Amino acid sequence: MSSEKISRRGFLSAVAGVAALGLTGCGGNDGGDAPAGSADSADAGGDLLSQIRDRGEMVFATEGTWSPWTFHNEDGDLTGYDIEVARAIAAELGVEASFAEGEWDGLLAGLDSGRYDTMANGVSVTPEREEKYAFTEPYAYNRIVVITTGGSDIASMEDLDGRTTANTLGSSYATLAESHGATNTGVDDFNQTIQLLQQGRIDATLNDEIVFYDYMAQHPDADLKIAAENDEPTHVAFPLRREEATEGLLDAVNAAIETLRGDGTLAELSNEFFGIDITEA
Repeated sequence: MSSEKISRRGFLSAVAGVAALGLTGCGGNDGGDAPAGSADSADAGGDLLSQIRDRGEMVFATEGTWSPWTFHNEDGDLTGYDIEVARAIAAELGVEASFAEGEWDGLLAGLDSGRYDTMANGVSVTPEREEKYAFTEPYAYNRIVVITTGGSDIASMEDLDGRTTANTLGSSYATLAESHGATNTGVDDFNQTIQLLQQGRIDATLNDEIVFYDYMAQHPDADLKIAAENDEPTHVAFPLRREEATEGLLDAVNAAIETLRGDGTLAELSNEFFGIDITEA
C-alpha cells in the first residue's frame, strides 16, 4: 500500500462518492464473445505486438460486474479502474482498447486459446499462475480479507480451517481459503456470495478489502465485517500467454505501465475509483 493511508471510515466516505451502479462481484455475465478483430496469435503465429498494431486494437477480457475494478456505470458504459488502466495502456501502444465480457473461467479459456490478448480484471499474481502465464509488472496491490457476518467468531486466516466459504472457482480467493482448510463453494459473483453468507449457508468469503468497502458504501446497513486479512498484499498485473509471440508485448506493456506510474496516471485512476492509491506496494 502507499504511505498515503486513511482510516477505514475515511476510506468508506471516499468510496461512497464513486459512481459504481453495476453489481459488485467477482463473477460475470454470459456474454463471452470476443469483439471483431480479436486476438489470433494462436492461429496466425508471429509477434503479438505487431498483430495488435496491425489491427489497431488490443483485446482485453473482463467480467464487467466487479465494482470498482470493472463495472457498468449509470449510463451502461463499461468503466472501472482496470478498464481505464487498460485504455491508457492501449493508448501508450498507439491502439484502441476493446473489451470482451464474460465469466471468469471463460475469460481464462479465451486467453489460453488466443481469443484475447490479456485480461483486465484485477488478476492476482500467484505462483501457480506464473507457471502458466507471463505477467507484466504490477499496476496495483491488493490486500485479501476474510468477510463474515457481524456475529462470527472467525478472527484469523487459521480460523477458516473446517469452515465453509464461497468464491469463484479457480480464483485466488478460493485457493487461499482452501489452503487454510476451508471448503469452498463455487459462485458466479460477489452478490451471490454475500447472499449465501447472510443466509447462513457459508461461514465466510474472501475478497479484496476495497471491494468490501465499496459494497458497504452501497449497503451501509449490511451486517458484515472484516474478520481477518492476509499478511502480504497481492500483486495485480496483466497476464499474457507464456510464449515467444508475447515477449514484445510484455516489454511494451511494462514500458507503458512505467510511464503511467511516472506521470501519475495510475495513482489518479486509483484515487478516482478506490478513494486511495493502491499503485505502490
